[in-house]
Amino acid sequence: MTAATAALDAPRRVALLGNPNCGKTALFNLLTGSRQKVANYAGVTVERKEGRVASPSGRSYRVLDLPGAYSLNADSADEAVTRDVLLGRLSDEERPELLICVTDATNLRLNLRLVLEVRQLGIPMLLALNMSDLAERRGIRVDTHKLSELLGMPVVSTVGIARHGADRLLASLDEIDYAAVAEHAPEWKTPSLDQVTQTHRQVREILEQVVASGEGERRWDESIDRVVMHPLLGLVILAAVLLLMFQAVFSWAGLPMDAIDAATGWVGVQVGGMMSEGPLRSLLVDGIIAGVGGVIIFLPQIVILFAFILALEDSGYLPRAAFLLDRFMGKVGLSGRSFIPLLSSFACAIPGIMATRVISNTRDRLTTILIAPLMTCSARLPVYALLIAAFIPEQSVAGVFNLQGLVLFGLYLSGIVSAMAVAWVMQRFGGSLAHHPLMMELPTWRLPNLRNLLLGLLERVKIFLRRVGGIILAMMIVLWALSSYPAAPIDAIGPAIDHSYAGMIGHLIQPLFAPLGFSWEICVALVPGLAAREVAVGALATVYAVSGGADEAAALGTIVAQQWSLATALALLAWYVFAPQCLPTLAVIKRETQSWRYPLLAAGYLFGLAWLAAFFTYQIAVALGAG
Repeated sequence: MTAATAALDAPRRVALLGNPNCGKTALFNLLTGSRQKVANYAGVTVERKEGRVASPSGRSYRVLDLPGAYSLNADSADEAVTRDVLLGRLSDEERPELLICVTDATNLRLNLRLVLEVRQLGIPMLLALNMSDLAERRGIRVDTHKLSELLGMPVVSTVGIARHGADRLLASLDEIDYAAVAEHAPEWKTPSLDQVTQTHRQVREILEQVVASGEGERRWDESIDRVVMHPLLGLVILAAVLLLMFQAVFSWAGLPMDAIDAATGWVGVQVGGMMSEGPLRSLLVDGIIAGVGGVIIFLPQIVILFAFILALEDSGYLPRAAFLLDRFMGKVGLSGRSFIPLLSSFACAIPGIMATRVISNTRDRLTTILIAPLMTCSARLPVYALLIAAFIPEQSVAGVFNLQGLVLFGLYLSGIVSAMAVAWVMQRFGGSLAHHPLMMELPTWRLPNLRNLLLGLLERVKIFLRRVGGIILAMMIVLWALSSYPAAPIDAIGPAIDHSYAGMIGHLIQPLFAPLGFSWEICVALVPGLAAREVAVGALATVYAVSGGADEAAALGTIVAQQWSLATALALLAWYVFAPQCLPTLAVIKRETQSWRYPLLAAGYLFGLAWLAAFFTYQIAVALGAG
């Protein structure tokens, strides 16, 4: 095969470009489906999503989903990467041969600014008029032929959430004149005020010629916004949404958790029954099955939490909540732009920290990164669920609320309040409590798309299971070995684990945690919890020698309830509100800040807060008679 033939057969490079919330990622998912791979751009921490798609003619295309941007005049790390890809600054292989500019058909006024700016680069372009079905229902009529003529590029209507919503787009890929691609990277200069003003004027002139809007096109959006963004009522609605989310985590997860518990118990019984007594049987049943099973049982609660967050994001509610909280967050020196990264941290601090790239102010971004670990991530759920189920009775409050769910809500609320307090201290002593008002375009309200929701949940489940099969499995094996060796002497008195390496480690560090009411068994569980917080539950199952049989979770809960005081349980809950971050999160902080200073600062202040919170909780509980 000649070089020329190979070049013809190579997949063409296509990039999706658009404003945030224009449906670009939904369109990317529709085009590429499961043929996606996610990595980072070379030299930076911004996520790189690429997939493959074939046109009706069979031609192959590499589709790159560029980070959302409002302008090439980058105001954030994400926008800087988009600019650098388009200008060929990262590598020639990243430069797209075709740009698909994805626009929200219901909000062309904002979207066309970026299209006109990028058009100056001389890269072949195609305009995807996304959400065209929603625009049609609202009486918004766009003359695509006239728009194509004015912009000098093909214009096709797409529906990123419909099964065949990108068919016309795919058919158009083969019709593009790719020979127009410049041999060298295009030049770009920061636009002057006059150029920006001219672009705005061009947008107005184009819209006057191509868009006909029905009366009250945003009637429903405005009606809903008057309620959900009301200064008082909006806060009540937001609190109710969060309360519902935490109630659901406990109330809806019962049946699938019981099913997983029964399944892991059955596996433990079957494996144990097929093997004779010995180290291998102990490793499989008491180490791997008991430890991993003690963590995986909480998968339904984690899925429910992620489902709420993804649905709120897809509906368009999260940016509105950010606006709603902007004034409140301004009191601690942040803006509402910090809200979405912090809410994402409820699921996991790692994507939350990565989401801070949209914050242009450096001090605000660093503060948000450092307080993101205080949001109660899903890895804490196994610990919370174990202790709440063991010590908090399952009863209703006011005939509506579940007491266990209310306690969980209180723990989440404690993390939020603490994060705001820490942010105020950091900004106050950092020399700035100035408020940088949030300015962003609100997306259109829409029903969450089931396909996108399921894809998002599937990705989160894969990540969780990879952690279970990777770091958590490894920690369970290590902990089993530490708990099993060296064996206790024949004439030993007391539990055999007292004589193991795990027992030695627990007794060694226990004096540091004795004022908190923590036993040496709890201390042993805290150590592997530094690698992944959810490991603590599996570690307790291993330390207390809970076999991987049926009702393993119930058995561990019974042991904890019998051997711990209420004061100790409350102190451990308080500890996990502030618990030092897991090692992967600290690594991400290092990567995002390009410094060891900030991960060390995060680990230090979180450990100090966790120790103090647990200490005061334990001492007060003992004084009140809960010891």
